[in-house]
This record gives sequence, structure tokens and C-alpha cells, in this order.
Amino acid sequence: MNLSPNFSLEELTFSSTALRMGIDNTAPSSIIPNLQVLAAGLEKVRSYLGGNPVDIDSGYRSQALNAAVGGVADSAHLQGWAADFLCWDYGSPAQIVSALQASGIAFDQLIQEGTWVHISFAPTMRQQVLLAHFGPPTTYSVIS
Repeated sequence: MNLSPNFSLEELTFSSTALRMGIDNTAPSSIIPNLQVLAAGLEKVRSYLGGNPVDIDSGYRSQALNAAVGGVADSAHLQGWAADFLCWDYGSPAQIVSALQASGIAFDQLIQEGTWVHISFAPTMRQQVLLAHFGPPTTYSVIS
């Protein structure tokens, strides 16, 4: 099922961890509208990054999958608002975050998380830009 021209429901719910661990990561029908918002936001990201393919590593996460990957209890992934991604043809996660921070695209959170980028389109739209520091414990600092 296509959620937008370049993003499908299957792509935004696929998880190699879920597959490997036998976790059902099917999004409930109540989450589909949120995933459509996420897909629309990712279309803007893709366009801003030169139309280059955006590779989704993690989109929607069921409770079981979120626990398996060590996600926080209130993760935007649980509601289908967030995706972790890379855009190999554009540049590094730092370059992507820098570009998107200056893009004017409305988002809730944009996080440089090591080797990937997290973006959320939750309704709060805080325009929060963070850098993850992996611990223990994992902490975040604001990128100004």
C-alpha cells in the first residue's frame, strides 16, 4: 500500500529486528493516518535532499519491537510519527541534519543519532534538533 509517491506502508513498518525475532510489527489501522503524515514529511525531506532516495531503517514500531530495540517508552515510532533514515547520495547524518535544520520543513524532532537520522512529524512540531550521545546512559544535547 502506497502512503505517498515514494513511501509504502510496507517500507515504514518493515524491521529486520522484528523479522529476526519473530515480532509482529503490523501497524493497527488507527496508526495509518499518522504514517501518511510521516510519509508526506519524508517526501519533503527527500525533495529537499535533491530527490535522492531516503533509506528507512525504522519507522513504525510495535510495543514489542520498541522494547526489543531499547526504544524509549514514549517513542514517536510507537504512534507512527517517526522514522530513522539515511540518504546515502546526499551525505552523512551530520550533513543531513544540518541541511534539514535550515530547510524550513516543519518537524517535531530531528536527531543526529550516530550513523542515522531520526525525524518525527508528531503534531507538537517543536522544531527540536538534537545530537545523541550514546552512553550509558544515552543523552541528548541541543544543536543550535
